Amino acid sequence: MTDYYPNIPAFEYTRQLADNFGFATKSVDAKDVPKELKGFRTMFLSLHHFKPKDAQQILQNAIDSKASIGIFEGQERSLPSLLAMFFSPISVLLTTPFIRPFKIGRILFTYLIPIVPLFVWWDGIISSLRTYSVREMKELVEQLENKDSFDWEISKIRSGPGIILYLLGTAKE
Repeated sequence: MTDYYPNIPAFEYTRQLADNFGFATKSVDAKDVPKELKGFRTMFLSLHHFKPKDAQQILQNAIDSKASIGIFEGQERSLPSLLAMFFSPISVLLTTPFIRPFKIGRILFTYLIPIVPLFVWWDGIISSLRTYSVREMKELVEQLENKDSFDWEISKIRSGPGIILYLLGTAKE
């Protein structure tokens, strides 16, 4: 696992739960992944944080490195997705008591001073509005150099009441 701002304590905690979990301790920029980091690249719920130019650089770096890449988003810019995000504070209120390890601060900032539900509401709506559509992801790929050296699959699937948008770029042999 890599991150631009690696959370080493969280990574180490996860490694305690799963002994097959590894991570890089140094910052890794998805637009310029070090050559020594090999393997299938993944981005979950994060492409919408990048401007189109930066998103293209991420994809171009994967092509240049001959590294297959999978990008997955759990929302889209649509009325159903926005409605789901609008009501997301309700799920925060219902699930918070079951999150482990128990922390009093989580209870305080969820129920007494409802910062967490408001943050989740704001973040969800903004994320939905910023998420690239299937058409926009295809346009990003169309502008890449050597794009034909990869097989591309860009689509969305229904997942229960939600939706998953995905972009898979697989290096051709």
